[in-house]
Amino acid sequence: MNGMATGGADSKAPSIRFLIPYFGTWPFWMPYYLESCRRNPSISWLFFTDCGVPADSPPNVDFIETSFDKYCSLVSVRLKIKFCPKDPYKLCDIKPALGYVHQEYLNGFDFWAFGDIDVIYGSLRGYFTAQRLAEKDLLATHYRRVSGHLCIVRNNETMRRAFKLIPRWQQRFEDTTHHALDEGAFSRIFIRNKNWPEWLRRFAARFNKWNRLSEFEESHSTFTQLADGSKVIPEQWFWRQGHLTNSVLGEQELPYMHFMVWKNNPQWKKASVRSQLRHPDISGTAGWLINSEGWRAIKDQAPRMES
Repeated sequence: MNGMATGGADSKAPSIRFLIPYFGTWPFWMPYYLESCRRNPSISWLFFTDCGVPADSPPNVDFIETSFDKYCSLVSVRLKIKFCPKDPYKLCDIKPALGYVHQEYLNGFDFWAFGDIDVIYGSLRGYFTAQRLAEKDLLATHYRRVSGHLCIVRNNETMRRAFKLIPRWQQRFEDTTHHALDEGAFSRIFIRNKNWPEWLRRFAARFNKWNRLSEFEESHSTFTQLADGSKVIPEQWFWRQGHLTNSVLGEQELPYMHFMVWKNNPQWKKASVRSQLRHPDISGTAGWLINSEGWRAIKDQAPRMES
């Protein structure tokens, strides 16, 4: 497994811009998400949204205010399709096309990225080093599929148009049903036969030029995969001044956490914002603990390892 680099961000690191359309209402954890963006100052985020511009947003996060209908009309024009979804969740299907749709906002950037906001970032530059980015055109954070919650793509014509290799992409984009194309059909361009034995899959991948351009490495963002192949969900994550660890891997730094499992827990959905943010003013402090109950203030102690 490729780990985190030490020594801070490389001043020669390639530039990266995230493109994230998001409509509806900002989630209660948005101040924490934005603070984790702030601690990655050499990376840019661009939102297309009708949620308004959050207070005290960091200078590396920009917002273009638009309605959901206007945004879908823009997608229709750029892709020459009829994109009229009923639900913003359908936007997940077009993530691989965002670099093509929003090419004018990528001038001067070496890479573009798509992702979700049910994440907290650690040191992204510590993981996506200049050397790592130089070697690949697509970097995913799962080892057998594209990670829809964070994927980095080289900003060139070939990679901006790669989504067009998805079979029947026009019809599937136009269909209002969510097909998980970002993690399914788009993945299969780069990584095939994922259920084959590892040695056989890697051998076959040598004959797929798209695979040779890509990196699929497990970053332990959602589950932590142990040496025996089993997966566990860490009970606690620790964010300290832009550095992220968890209670399973101890002091090993991780690029980000994806709290999909907790977010989808019915108890989390029913809980009040006040209970989930027991100390709602801590987002701008030096550190917090994140667990199934929400965000908590932490003291500067070492992570407690799970037995």
